[in-house]
Amino acid sequence: MGILSGIFKSRDKPTNRTAGSAYGFFLGSSTSGKKVNERSAMQMTAVYSCVRILSEAVASLPLHFYEYRGDGSKAKATDHPLYFLLHDEPNPEMSSYTFREVLMTHLLLWGNAYAQIIRNGKGEIVALYPLMPDRMTVDRDDKGKIYYQYYMTVDDAPTNQGKWVTLAATDVLHIPGLGFDGLVGYSPIAMAKNAIGMAIACEEYGAKFFANGAAPSGVLEHPGTIKDPSRVRESWTQTFGGSSNANKVAVLEEGMKYTPISISPEQAQFLETRKFQINEIARIFRVPPHMVGDLEKSSFSNIEQQSLEFVKYTLDPWISRWEQAMVRSLLTAQEKKKYFIKFNMDGLLRGDYQSRMNGYAIGRQNGWMSANDIRELENLDKIPAELGGDLYLINGNMTKLQDAGLFAKGSEGGEEENHEEVLELEESGSDGEQSGGENAVSERNNRRGKLVR
Repeated sequence: MGILSGIFKSRDKPTNRTAGSAYGFFLGSSTSGKKVNERSAMQMTAVYSCVRILSEAVASLPLHFYEYRGDGSKAKATDHPLYFLLHDEPNPEMSSYTFREVLMTHLLLWGNAYAQIIRNGKGEIVALYPLMPDRMTVDRDDKGKIYYQYYMTVDDAPTNQGKWVTLAATDVLHIPGLGFDGLVGYSPIAMAKNAIGMAIACEEYGAKFFANGAAPSGVLEHPGTIKDPSRVRESWTQTFGGSSNANKVAVLEEGMKYTPISISPEQAQFLETRKFQINEIARIFRVPPHMVGDLEKSSFSNIEQQSLEFVKYTLDPWISRWEQAMVRSLLTAQEKKKYFIKFNMDGLLRGDYQSRMNGYAIGRQNGWMSANDIRELENLDKIPAELGGDLYLINGNMTKLQDAGLFAKGSEGGEEENHEEVLELEESGSDGEQSGGENAVSERNNRRGKLVR
């Protein structure tokens, strides 16, 4: 298959271009003239912050492997080998946190995340190892089946350096990002290379501005003819160039005059441009500006709502990609009917302390939460069952709608008789306090019970 792979058209190379349409977005030089790729983009603070926020959020969420029970409930399948791989250690070299952080970083920068699935002789999954997206290609064979080719380097195995290794689709966990064909995702960095390139250019301009002594470039004018202008230029740069030489007093000889020709950064709206590009990058990754340090439009009244929207509209779609890709690649057809993989996002959706307590009180009073259910969500020890920790309580002044008219229905056809009997009971009850005592009261209660029934 490796020999014949060149005959068949490559599905895509996720590292440098998008395919599936009549045009392509190539990594490399942007309209600003700056080279943009995944690694150069990470040198931008806004890109680094967005990637770090999303990758750490996905890596820090609890990841569990569940099984369906016969009664419709679910339980953690701790005895299944995949539970340990996903929850604790996918391979002997890294933790579950590190594994998910690496794959999420790949997904955000290259648009794809790959991991090799290692199986034992029984076909059981024993390890998962991340693979670099820039060395992976996705192709189809002559029968239309997808297979993966991975380029090995000395970092992978010294014996396989410079070789292509072919992997079957069943041996690769592939999490694709947004794409045009549903099979391969495309790099957000490639899609937004012009916006990122402009941000890189603005940052480089600011660095060079301060490197040149925070003074605008200009022209040294001489009334006569200079025999060696390069020497004068180098002398001027050496004396007054660089931030360490800023604000030095220049002494001009022989009638020389310095004339600035560049506009100031304020006139060029340099700071506004840099700020806009930061928001532009945050918009690419759908990260709220306050999470990358822009608090201009954030306040104590709306920042909690923005955080909840981050979980709902930004993080949840990525989580769905992860869950469905893992189920598709790691479970057999029979296991998919019995098991499922789920991230626990309850901790991120919790509000402030007072809001949580009010919500718990509503659940407790309406009977769908017990004391132990609440304590488990708050990471507290359970109350023993004999002390009522698992009881479900409801308010006593509530009844079913179908039972609302039972008393009236029981008294139909004998309302007058019942009314007279009630009066008689009340009179006998008042006399009973003098003559009959407890026996009269007991007789009254028994007769009233018969009326109700």
